[in-house]
Formats: sequence, C-alpha cells, structure tokens
Amino acid sequence: MKFQRQAKILDLIDKHEIETQEELSEQLRNMGYNTTQATVSRDIKELRLIKILSAETGKYKYAVASSEVESSFTTRLRNIFKECVTDINTAQNIVVIKTLPGLGQAAAMAIDAMRNKAVVGSLGGDDTVFIVMKDNEAAESFCAEAHLMLS
Repeated sequence: MKFQRQAKILDLIDKHEIETQEELSEQLRNMGYNTTQATVSRDIKELRLIKILSAETGKYKYAVASSEVESSFTTRLRNIFKECVTDINTAQNIVVIKTLPGLGQAAAMAIDAMRNKAVVGSLGGDDTVFIVMKDNEAAESFCAEAHLMLS
C-alpha cells in the first residue's frame, strides 16, 4: 500500500499544484487512501519532495527534487518499479510492462527517470506501460535489464 500511495503522490504533484501536506492528504483521501498528516509527511521525506515557486500561481508547490538528490530519488523510483511490475515482454521495438492496478504511471515515471538513451518514449496507463525503443535490439536489452531489476 505504501508504494501505491507514494506513486499516487508523485502522480498528484505532477498533475496538480499541491501547496500543503493537508491538501495532499485530502487529495489522497478523495482517491480512497486513508492517510494522516504524519504518513504524508513521512512519504514526502522518503520521496525527497521539495517546495518550489510555481510559475503559474506564484505560490509554493511540492515538486520532485532535482540535481543534488536526483540519484537517491532515482533509487526510490527503481524500488517503486521493482514493487509494482508484474510482467515484462517485448514485441519488436516495443516493451510492454504490466503492473499492479493503478501503478502504470509510477512505473512509466521510473522508466523516464532512468534516462535510457535508447528509450524513444513511454506511455503509462492504469496497469500497463508501453515503451518505444530505438530498435528491436534495444528493446531486448532493456527487457533483460528490467528483469534484472526485478530480481
């Protein structure tokens, strides 16, 4: 449940300008997650979220930290990836990843954070991620790497 909640937090701050822990807790409760402020606070710390000034509203909002904590954030995303992926297959230059329900976006975000040069793009749905690779060989290689991450 923790990984699903944290994946949803990442999704929420990506799509909405969340200013406070209370607002984040309310959004999570509206989505069926029974959370407390303390739980959200721990999640924010573990995900290493920061507050940045929004260009649109001029108010502060939660965001994913960059540069100085990027490597630990990427590690966290890899852990989320490992916990949510149930199957990985290739179809020529396309990699198809199946996840637990509701975690396709989190897996896609983890893939994007890996910054693999052979990834042309990714599309995350509810429980499926499609990744377009540069060629068939890159897809097979990526699939093998992803299987190793799951071990």
